[in-house]
Amino acid sequence: MGKSHRKETSEFCLQGRFLDFVIKDGYKLKGLLLATSEGERYIKLAKHLRHSFDLRLPPGTWLQVVGEKKYDNKSGEVKLKAERVMAARQEVEITQEALAIPSKKKQEKSPKPVKGNTILVCQKSSCMKRGGKKLCQALAASISERGLEDQVTIKGTGCMKKCKAGPNLIMPDKTRYTKIQAQQVSTLMDKHFGPKEQVEIAIPEVVDVNRK
Repeated sequence: MGKSHRKETSEFCLQGRFLDFVIKDGYKLKGLLLATSEGERYIKLAKHLRHSFDLRLPPGTWLQVVGEKKYDNKSGEVKLKAERVMAARQEVEITQEALAIPSKKKQEKSPKPVKGNTILVCQKSSCMKRGGKKLCQALAASISERGLEDQVTIKGTGCMKKCKAGPNLIMPDKTRYTKIQAQQVSTLMDKHFGPKEQVEIAIPEVVDVNRK
């Protein structure tokens, strides 16, 4: 009977717009509310974050959250617990993208500037254990360095198959990559959004799903 009530634990990497803090007993910080592409999500903060979190954080700030996800098989409930929270202005495809200044496009390095570019990253536990968490962090940092916060979004997905070849991700042009590591992100971004420097680093197992 015990097998029918299990909790599955995995890691997650989520991005969205900060809405508000969740306070208990009038003064105890418990978590935060985040508006994501999949709706409003409550994320509990780990103890070390509760004591150090800046309560002056303004609503609307774009955040990247990395932590632990628990799924209750019996109730279907999903609980998110943040272990790390970072500034990230990634999720802008719905709001700020619609208000983007046209002249700003002239400054883009991307060979194909398209609204709402989304990088899909598998968040299955097997992929996250193989470096998926560091991959998400490296992608967010690279996007910020290139000033593409308003053009590129990172979105976690379910299993992409090929679990043994993780981490897995799909770029906006539908090119799929397996066994991609954080240190390869810079070259990957050069290839898809315009080169920052002429550096060639081999990226293993590339499959272009657009090719016929």
